[in-house]
Amino acid sequence: MADAKNKLESVREWIVEHKLRTVGCLWLSGLAGSIAYNWSQPNMKTSVKIIHARLHAQALTLAALAGAAGIEYYDHKSGAKAERVANFLNTEGHARKD
Repeated sequence: MADAKNKLESVREWIVEHKLRTVGCLWLSGLAGSIAYNWSQPNMKTSVKIIHARLHAQALTLAALAGAAGIEYYDHKSGAKAERVANFLNTEGHARKD
């Protein structure tokens, strides 16, 4: 159980550090998945398939941005963001002195 929690915490930290990359990957996978699904529908024109894929990907992107905002709010309230900034500034300061 502790290993699963550690893995989940590791994934959460990666998402916090790479929010835009996470949102971009979700957008791309949503677009690709929607295009693949829409292409299996034989009774739609190609332009309608592309428009539907874009709309699905856009909705997924908005949901991902809302999730990223929620994580940012949680980190701000818990003080985790302040710790990350302090650690970043400390390691950057040591790198400049060397």
